Amino acid sequence: MKKVLGIFGLLVFVCVVTAILNPRFVNAYNVQNTIRWTALYGIISLGASFVIISGGIDLSIGSVVGLVGTLLAALLTKQGTSVPVALGCVMLVSLLIGLGHGLLITKLRLQPFVVTLCGLLLYRGLARYFTNDQTLGFGEEFEGLRYLATGRPFSLPIPLMDHPIEVPMPCLIMAALAIAAGIFLNHTIYGRYLLALGRNEQAARYSGINTDRMVIVAYIICSALAGLGGVLFSLDVNSIQPSGLGEFYELYAIAAAVLGGCSLRGGEGSILGVVIGTAVMRVLYNAINILGISTQLEFAIIGVVILGGVIVDELIKRVVARRRAARKDE
Repeated sequence: MKKVLGIFGLLVFVCVVTAILNPRFVNAYNVQNTIRWTALYGIISLGASFVIISGGIDLSIGSVVGLVGTLLAALLTKQGTSVPVALGCVMLVSLLIGLGHGLLITKLRLQPFVVTLCGLLLYRGLARYFTNDQTLGFGEEFEGLRYLATGRPFSLPIPLMDHPIEVPMPCLIMAALAIAAGIFLNHTIYGRYLLALGRNEQAARYSGINTDRMVIVAYIICSALAGLGGVLFSLDVNSIQPSGLGEFYELYAIAAAVLGGCSLRGGEGSILGVVIGTAVMRVLYNAINILGISTQLEFAIIGVVILGGVIVDELIKRVVARRRAARKDE
C-alpha cells in the first residue's frame, strides 16, 4: 500500500506542476483524451502485471496488439467477415499465443525472455505479411463496434473545468477488468498461487501448487488482454499500419507495471498500483507535449522509470532483509 500511495503522490505532483506551468493541461478535452489513452494502455499493462507477478516477462505484447488489430481490420474490410466471428477469431488467436508461450516456457523450459522476444519478431512479421504491409482502416463503417473504443456513455461535471468530462468507453472497460483482476489476485486461491509462484517457484511446487499451470494461465491472461487492447487500439486510431500499431507498447506496459509496484523478481504487485502507474506514464507523455518539451525524450523517460523502479525495488529488498536479520539477532 505504501508503494501505491507513493506513486499516487507522484501522479498528483506531476499533474499539479504541469497545470501550474500550462493551464491548458486541465482543459476538459485534454483531460478526457488523457483518460482514454490511460485506459487503453492500462488494459495491456494489467496483462503484463500478471506475467511479471509470476516471475516472467512478455516482450511480445506490442506485436500481439499489432497482429490482432491488423487481423481484425483485414477480416472485416477485406474478407467481409461478420463482427462476432471476426472478434471471436482474433481473441482466439490471442489466447492461442498466450497458450503457446506458456507451453514453451513450462514444457520445454525455455527462457521467457527468449520465447517472447521471438514472438515479438514473429507476430510483427506475420501482421505485415498478411496485409502486404498496407495500411488498413474501418472508414465510416462499423460505428457500433467502434463505440467500444470511441464511445462516451456519460459526462461528469468537474469543478474548475470549462466543460464536463465525457467518460470514454475504454475507461469503463479497464475499470471492469481492473476490478476482476484485483478480485482474482487478492481474493481467490489462484491469485495466491500466482503470488507464491513469483516469490519462490520451487517452494510453491513443493507445497503442491501446479506451477506449470499457473505460468500458462499468466501468459494466457497477458496475451488475451493484449489482444483486447489490439482490438480497441485499432478501432480508436481507425488507420492501422501493420508495421507501427503496437510498436514498443510492451515498454509502456512493463514500465507501468514496475512503476505501479510490480517487482521484476516476481511475487509482488498491486492492480491499483498498475492503473496508477499507467496514468503516470500517460500524464508524463501529455506533460511533455503540453510544456513543449521534445517528444524524443519519451523513451528516455520510460527508460528512467523502469531503471528507477528496479533500483527502488532492490533497495527496498535490502532494507527489509536487514530488518529481518536485526529482529532475528534480538
